[in-house]
Amino acid sequence: MKKTLATSLGAIALLGLGLLAITAGADDGNADNHIKVGTVAGPETDVMRVAKQVAMDKYGLEVEIIEFTDYVTPNAALADGSLDANAYQHEPYMQSMIDDRGYDFAIAGRTFVYPIGAYSAQYDSIEELPDGAVIALPNDPTNEGRSLILMHNKGLIELDDPSNLEATPLNIAENPHDFEFREIEAPQLPRILPDVDMAFINNTFAQPAGLSLDDALIREGPESPYVNLIVVREGDQDREAIKQLVKSYQTQAVIDKANELFKGAAVPGWK
Repeated sequence: MKKTLATSLGAIALLGLGLLAITAGADDGNADNHIKVGTVAGPETDVMRVAKQVAMDKYGLEVEIIEFTDYVTPNAALADGSLDANAYQHEPYMQSMIDDRGYDFAIAGRTFVYPIGAYSAQYDSIEELPDGAVIALPNDPTNEGRSLILMHNKGLIELDDPSNLEATPLNIAENPHDFEFREIEAPQLPRILPDVDMAFINNTFAQPAGLSLDDALIREGPESPYVNLIVVREGDQDREAIKQLVKSYQTQAVIDKANELFKGAAVPGWK
């Protein structure tokens, strides 16, 4: 009886180890062949879909795209493990989130520079802006500073430190035209454009709203340091699946799609 019981327990233990091995193998396969990537809804997601197809065709890698409508949640989802990577932010923004929230992120690869532009529904040039004009700015730390630096460089305002990438209206040392600044969530900027004199809008939200960078009163050039990134948790940049994602993104097929969607306003950041 004891011998039979011992034999049975041993068989159960071996069966349990076998199931664990199968489960571990399944997890490993999933990690190697299926990743979740966060994007912001809009044309950048359409560009990622091309990379997704390249990844499947070339590497057998299944890329599941998770769309978001804001800039904060994709990083929170990456940090808590809901995503394997995200592709929507530039390094100054990523660094501000790391500093603010303690995220342990790393750069896996570069995507495009999407120049920011200042648009107006009422005026055709900067010279037409009246004194006291209402200027809408994206309220996330780096894109707000990015916009103010462009205004400084155009001589419209003077910042106390033009190299401060996180400048806010509080850092304006001189405002000779008495501009009024409103800080607005980036996705809302196209919607409120008719209600202000000028608004700085990222291409992520400008293009779906029918705004062309050619029509911007102020536009960022291709020399911008704000190249977008594929971001992962620290250490995951060495995962084979992540390397395959980056290689799939940095292809001519993706460039062609970006050119189609952004009409030349997306500059490859890896070349």
